[in-house]
Order: sequence, then C-alpha cells, then structure tokens
Amino acid sequence: MSKKLYVGGLSYQTNQQALNDLFSQAGVVTSAAIIMDKMTGRSKGFGFVEMSSDEEAGQAISMFNGQEFEGRKLTVNEARPQEARPEGGNNRRWNDRGSNDRGGHDRRSW
Repeated sequence: MSKKLYVGGLSYQTNQQALNDLFSQAGVVTSAAIIMDKMTGRSKGFGFVEMSSDEEAGQAISMFNGQEFEGRKLTVNEARPQEARPEGGNNRRWNDRGSNDRGGHDRRSW
C-alpha cells in the first residue's frame, strides 16, 4: 500500500522532477508534487511524495529528514490527512446587518 509523505524546506527553485529523482533513491515514487502559490505561480517551499510501500516511505524518511537538498534542510514525515475546508470558497460570513464577522460591510446592502 502506498504512503504519502510531506516534504518541507524545499528550495523555491526545486522542480517536481528533481523531487522525484531524489526520492527514487529510497524506492518507487508513485507521485511527486510541489505545492504552488495560485497568485504568484511560485513554489510554496513544500510538497508531497507518494512512495509505493510503507517500507519505502520509512526508508525515505530516514534517508532525507534533516538532510540538505539544493541548499536547504529538508523536513520529511508522514503526511497528515487534509483537513476539511468550509464550503463556498469564501471564508467570510455575513450577518443579517450586512457586515461580516471581521467588521467589514457587504457593499451590496449599501
């Protein structure tokens, strides 16, 4: 069964192929993804690697956690499940007076 790993501390210049190549040293990489900022298109400095087995994932953690890669010290551990996000995409909640919980006003009510 495959195991997903969190990889933090990546250089902003690291690409997915380099990440894949690095983790291939520990075993079969099912997928490798670097998380990108939607606004700037730049790397956020972390990503996820999915290894094909629990043993290979453990090997990757022991090989790369705390090690330097492309000038930065990596943090590698088992990825936690993604937390549920509020529905609707906009985290602001509007009350019946036309203002949100942060003190802003709904321009539609003016």
